[in-house]
Amino acid sequence: MNKNIETFLSCDAEYEEASAVLFGVPFDGTTSFRPGARFGPPAIRGESFGIETYSPYSDRDLTDIKVFDGGDLELPFGNPARVLQLTEEYTAQLLADGKLPVMLGGEHLVTLGAVRAVQKAYPALHVLHFDAHTDLRADYLGETLSHATVMRQVWQLIGDNHLHQFGIRSGERDEFAFARTHTDLHPFDLSGFASVLPKLAGVPVYVSLDLDVLDPSIFCGTGTPEAGGVSFAELLRAVLQLHKLQVVGCDINELSPHYDQSGASTAVACKLTREILLQIVK
Repeated sequence: MNKNIETFLSCDAEYEEASAVLFGVPFDGTTSFRPGARFGPPAIRGESFGIETYSPYSDRDLTDIKVFDGGDLELPFGNPARVLQLTEEYTAQLLADGKLPVMLGGEHLVTLGAVRAVQKAYPALHVLHFDAHTDLRADYLGETLSHATVMRQVWQLIGDNHLHQFGIRSGERDEFAFARTHTDLHPFDLSGFASVLPKLAGVPVYVSLDLDVLDPSIFCGTGTPEAGGVSFAELLRAVLQLHKLQVVGCDINELSPHYDQSGASTAVACKLTREILLQIVK
């Protein structure tokens, strides 16, 4: 494992000494509206130097922890199944080496590859899912592997009431009906997050953050913006609670940087990446 030439801030530890590994999966081959999430991981790395390594929110610094940035996976075009296989294999290698996997997407489908590996290592896995969309379709235009079906696929791995969804405000009627029966759905905002935390104490948790959970007025650089989202302050308050959980994997996805020429969306993604790393890397 060799460090990426351009790393996220100070995530330049050697692989052997790192407790966490940051890596990108630049794939957007099933995007249903506006493509471009493949450019998210390099944008987050490149723009990360516009923020500090120190977090005044948690009084921690990225220099306090050891994170290896492995760069982006090399992926085949037009083959979602192979992309998921490569993501699963890479994540499984990290887990076997005792590393915490932290993935930058890419579209949300890439979550499935990482969760497949993490669930095999932690069969009692719970997933925290922050998103504007349910992502619970059985298929999208006949395809079962899609960013619109990813959480249905995750549910098939982890089972009923192990998928905790927050901020959801868009989806088909059938998806919301499915969620009311099979997932722990907290629609529209993050008000239910505090009540879920105690229930997850001591169990392995995977965190999946689709950045379009944020309102487009804050985060417009995404492929499927959805009005009525949460504020940065709301999401930050939730992120700052993650240290209370046994987080065994994480992803941050769906930044399409070129839809926000101001760079503000990428700056938001950078700051959230910093805060998440500081909360989950021991």
